[in-house]
Amino acid sequence: AIFAGLFFVLTKTRAGLIIKAALTHPEIVSSLGHNVPKVFMMVFGLGCALAGLAGVLAGNTLGTDPSMALFLGPIVFVVVVVGGLGSLKGALVASLLIGLIQTFAISLDYSLNNLIEFFGFSLDVESLWHILVDITIATLAPILPYLLLVVMLIARPRGLFGTRDV
Repeated sequence: AIFAGLFFVLTKTRAGLIIKAALTHPEIVSSLGHNVPKVFMMVFGLGCALAGLAGVLAGNTLGTDPSMALFLGPIVFVVVVVGGLGSLKGALVASLLIGLIQTFAISLDYSLNNLIEFFGFSLDVESLWHILVDITIATLAPILPYLLLVVMLIARPRGLFGTRDV
């Protein structure tokens, strides 16, 4: 209902026409007597109000916890550095890349030991090396973004699309 109302306002009302015109041709809208910075401020305020409404509706349904974003902060840092500082396109590509890497890594139940056995070799079950090579990729999935961060900082310090050094 909220989306339908917002869609109606943006497509069928005078205010929606002014907002769309201010985005594409701000000089013309300003010369017609509309305050373009005020239009942008009102759109931003409406967006904040809708985000607050979404939080109110979802907060009661999903529940809240003080540690909800405990693991989100470090991943956001990895996304920004891998994508490149100051690059929105880089952040988008990096977030998709990290999400895909983690998702596919969780589904892989292979280890280095499987590769060793594939080539016809074997390790003593009691050795320390057997324990290390028996760790599956799915077990390593949570640290793969950080390994990607280290590789990216070594290979390309500016990130994928960044223009500034880290």
